[in-house]
This record gives sequence, structure tokens and C-alpha cells, in this order.
Amino acid sequence: MADHSNFGEVFRHHPADRPALVDLSRPSSARELGYGELNTACDGFARALAARGLVRGDRVAILALNCLEYVVALFGAMRAGVVPVPINIKVPADTADFILRDCGAQLILADAGARLLCPSDMPVVDIAEGFGGLVDAGAFCSVAVRSDEVALHLYTSGSTGRPKGVLLGHGGQIWNAEVLSRARRFDADAAMLVAAPLYHKNALVAAKIALTAGGRIVLLGRFDARHYIEAIGRYRCTSLSGVPTMYALMLAETELLARTDLSSVRTMSVGSAPASPALLEALRRVFPQAVVSANYGLTEGGPVPFGSHPDGRPRPPTSIGYPLPGVEARLAGDAGPDEGVLQVRNPGVLLGYHNLPDETAKRLKDGWFDTGDVCRRDDQGFYYFVGRADDMFKCGGESVFPAAVEGLLERHPDVLQAAVVPVDSPLKGQVPYAFVVARPGAVADEAALKSFALAGGPAYQHPRRVIFLDSLPLAGTNKVDRRALTEQAAALAGRVDEKRQ
Repeated sequence: MADHSNFGEVFRHHPADRPALVDLSRPSSARELGYGELNTACDGFARALAARGLVRGDRVAILALNCLEYVVALFGAMRAGVVPVPINIKVPADTADFILRDCGAQLILADAGARLLCPSDMPVVDIAEGFGGLVDAGAFCSVAVRSDEVALHLYTSGSTGRPKGVLLGHGGQIWNAEVLSRARRFDADAAMLVAAPLYHKNALVAAKIALTAGGRIVLLGRFDARHYIEAIGRYRCTSLSGVPTMYALMLAETELLARTDLSSVRTMSVGSAPASPALLEALRRVFPQAVVSANYGLTEGGPVPFGSHPDGRPRPPTSIGYPLPGVEARLAGDAGPDEGVLQVRNPGVLLGYHNLPDETAKRLKDGWFDTGDVCRRDDQGFYYFVGRADDMFKCGGESVFPAAVEGLLERHPDVLQAAVVPVDSPLKGQVPYAFVVARPGAVADEAALKSFALAGGPAYQHPRRVIFLDSLPLAGTNKVDRRALTEQAAALAGRVDEKRQ
């Protein structure tokens, strides 16, 4: 008897011959699985873990690019009561070592590119070459778990210190997958294109929605703008998911977009980082038949607490949505009842931080999780992202949110992408520096963009420097690497000061 309290079971009941997964991670050939084959593989991996002596609550770490074995390992481990730990393959070796020891991994699945990140004293299986030999063919009865038992052990990016282990429960993940698949009207005819890394919530959420609803996942090994566009046309993808930088890179491929049939796309989710109004407008022009949504989520918070309005009211273009059924949301602080730091309570909120009781007590109180994100709410109850409280800085005593300056700059017709970071100033405390990727054929220079920012927003938030780059540096999650840009800006500011002396 299948155990429906186990998150690994969410697609067990779908017809065996229904398409489940197209794996495009190997350039030479696509691999396609139906739900019957996917269930068989997950059961086989669960059996193999049990045969190796892994027991309920043990950890299996995954260090790899996207592939069908990754999906099998995630859900097969959960069926065995074992907890998968997806890890960013772009972290330094010492960070990977910390994560693997912090979670207490009993087994590591790694691809060739990540093998050097694995400590020599831990058991490692090659996820590409050794996975088939690891799977033990045969039926498996999933472990009956409690709703509040750990299903996934994820790690935050560690942008403000060491990565923190986030513990998510089986019941909460089932709840969020089911409510999101209904809210986004994902069904058995839908095909979700996933190119963000599966160790990040953006791709994990997309995959779990698709599998819960009985739809199909079209999975790229990693994001490549041209391969992404080609997959849309070839596999008639109906739903796209990704972070803003991925979509911006895709939009730059104007010729390929023009000759590709994009008419299958019905929904597009832009999340994991602020999406500028200009980016959302550009996506709506290229995909006029699709509903384009700026979605909000964070690893600890559900992960996704917002969606469509229950009465069917249209979502405003830049809104991150209305609280999903089962979600409570409130805004804390002194800015007024409709703006402040977002706090959420729902069944999917983290159980706690791994081995960090003080951090858990600080961020999670009476089931309410403090997101650290400043949001506002309109008179219809729709929420809007303002900025990270940790990213906000003071310029001459005024609060500056980088996302607001970026959104303003990206409204300029010559700007494809913008990223804003603070630089220390002896007079103002900190001032904004902007890094910009220009559109092909752009003519605007630094002075023009400064003037544009001064004309469109308050003087204190205009960028004191505008630096043009061919592309913005990306972290392992395909989001902008703000730490690298902050270091570059500080170096540039130092050189400016030297010239003035």
C-alpha cells in the first residue's frame, strides 16, 4: 500500500504510460521516461539505500548537474525515509566539505565535474556511471513518515556567512506542491521546462509541481539560452520557470526566438530574484499568449506562499501575488500596516535550521517565519516585493533598495540588465554603483544613464558610477553574484579615490 504521507510518493498514482520526464542533459541523445519507469527507478534506488544499510533519517548528498538520475535520487531517497541533500556544485571545496560534514552524509552522489569537491573519507558513487549498478530492481513499500518528519535538507547560499541547513517536512512539501499545481492550473497535458539547477528551490518547486500534477518535465543539464529556446519549440513546453538572469539571456537571442514556435507556452514563472517591470513587459511581448508572473519564494518560507487571487481578480503586472490557501502573511515594522518585513505562516514553512537552535528561535516564532524581505500590500491584498532588508543601505540618511534602482535603469531602452551594489562613502555613508549590460546597438553612456536615473527617481538613489559589462557574473543558482560585484565596485571606488588624492 502506497504511503501518501511520504513526499516521495506524490506521483505514484499516475498512469504508467503517461510521459513523465525528458532528460536533455546528454547532448548526444534525449532520454524519456514514463511514470511507470520513473516509479520503478525510484523504488529501485530506495531498495538500494536500504540494502546499503541506510536507515530512516540518514542523509544522501547530491553534487551534480541536472539529470534524470538526480530526480530519481531525490524521490527514491524520500521513499526510503532517507533525506536527500542537494548541494550547489559551484561552492568552494571547503564549503562543500562543511556542508557534507554538517549534514552527516552517509553517501554522496556526484558527477565527474563535482568529484573533486567530495572528501576522500566519504563514500561516493558516480551519478552517471555508477548509478545503474546502485539501483536494486524490485518493488518497494515506502516508509510511513510523520508529516513533520524531514523530507528535504537544503542549504542557503551563505551570502552572509556559512550556509545554513534548512529542514523541510514531508507534509509541508506535499501541501505546497498540491496547492501550487492547482493555483497554476498545471495538469497532465502540461510540460514544464526546467533549466535552473535542481539544488535550488526554483527548479525543485517547478519539478514537484509537474510531477504532482502528472505533467511532464523537460530537463536541461544546465541553462543555455539557445538550448532553452530550442527545447521550447521541439518539446512544445507549456510552462517555463527560471530566474530573471536566465530570461534576460534568452531574450537576447532575438533571431532564434523569431524563428522558433513559442505558441505552446501558457505560463511563465519568474522568481528567486526581483524581476524588473521592463523584463516582465519584454517577456509578455515575446510570449503574448502566456501568463507571465513575478513569483516569490524562499527556501524556508513554504517555499512559495503567494499565487492567484481566490476570486479570480487579475494579478497586477509587478505583484508577487496573493496569499495561497493555507498561508497567513503579515508585515512587521514601523512603516505602517501595508509595508514592512514579510512574515509568513503555512504548512510548508521550515521545521528549523539544522544544528542552529539560536537561529531557528530568532527567525521562527509560533510558526511565523521572518523572511527578512520588505514587501508592501495594496488595497486588494496583493503583495509586492520592495527589497531585501539585508540589501537595503543608507545613502545620506535615506533608504536605498538596489531592486528599485535596477528596475528604474532597466526601463531605459538601451539597458538589458542592471545590478546595483553599495560602496562606502565618507560623506554619504554608502552610495549606489550600477553595473549594466547594454542591449546590442545601444548608444547610451554613463552620463546618459545617470541623468535617466535622476529624472526618474529620487536624487539620493541615482548611481554615482555606471559600469558597463558584457555580462553580469552569476552565482551557482544563475542569480547575479552580488558579492563579486561589490568587491569590483569597492576596487573601482578605491582607484577613484587614489586619483583624487
